[in-house]
Amino acid sequence: MEKARFTIGVDVSRNTLDVYCTEVNKHIRISNDAEGFKTFNSFCRQHHIDLKEAIVVLEYTGGYEYRLLQYCISKGIAYVRLPGLAIKRSLGITRGKNDRIDAARIAQYGDEKYKQLTPEKPLNTSILKLKELLNLRKKLVRENAGYKASIKERMHMYGADKKDFIVKMLSQKLKANERRIPVIEQQINALIQSDALLLKNFLLLKSIRGIGNVNAWMTIAYTENFSSFTNARSYAVYVGVIPFDYSSGTSLRGKKRVSKIANKELKQELNQAAKSAVQWDREMRDYATRKLQSKSYGIVLNNVKFKLILRMFAVVKRGENYVDNYMQAA
Repeated sequence: MEKARFTIGVDVSRNTLDVYCTEVNKHIRISNDAEGFKTFNSFCRQHHIDLKEAIVVLEYTGGYEYRLLQYCISKGIAYVRLPGLAIKRSLGITRGKNDRIDAARIAQYGDEKYKQLTPEKPLNTSILKLKELLNLRKKLVRENAGYKASIKERMHMYGADKKDFIVKMLSQKLKANERRIPVIEQQINALIQSDALLLKNFLLLKSIRGIGNVNAWMTIAYTENFSSFTNARSYAVYVGVIPFDYSSGTSLRGKKRVSKIANKELKQELNQAAKSAVQWDREMRDYATRKLQSKSYGIVLNNVKFKLILRMFAVVKRGENYVDNYMQAA
């Protein structure tokens, strides 16, 4: 992109924003709310920072940045979110850490990498709501896994039964969550149904064997309905299913392996999709059977995940349901 006149780095936390502008070498801490944004406006006027000619650079935080993004959208301010690890690794060896320093480093990164940055499009409120519902569902599912493990452990170690007070309390919490999860899923379905673009891509994804509701929901949420990831390979790298070479010169000859820098939650959900695809999709089953003769189960399953991602992006790009030509040719 063309270099903005002002690069503003923002270190985001739950309650505060640390703001640093490279060009004027000034820092301010504001509250992460409407009052804080008024203070930010005054700060920019005081230092002659034209927000129409600025770009705000910040890290992904998983939600704390949404108020700031809504403010930027309302004022027509360009912004871009970046992975924190990309910023950290670009700076090399650094010493010292505080919020002011972090804001300055984010601004420095944006100033140096401006040619590689593309301002983001306005947020889709439906996507934001979908992420919130999925996060709540994930929290309850994880809680249930913990309750089940605790009940099983207590019954095994202490010989407790269902009348035991602790087992009884944990069981009640478990049952309460089991009632809440379907309600959340109903809300997610209602949200998808209310947005024509989300519904279209949801139905396209569901046409692929192995892709169920949860994987379809999460793919739509984390690709922001296929707007933040434009090709299958970049998304597969983000999920962590693309292997990379680990070799150098003649001394290092490591095997290809996937990076640990990935969205492990998405990868874990794709595990179930890949297992289902191998069971019910003949092409995937034949592929897995053939590859298992020379490769480990984990590598083969990882390859199946990548194939599913390729299919998801293909059906969305074509706007047509997945057609099983393999079965027709058989």
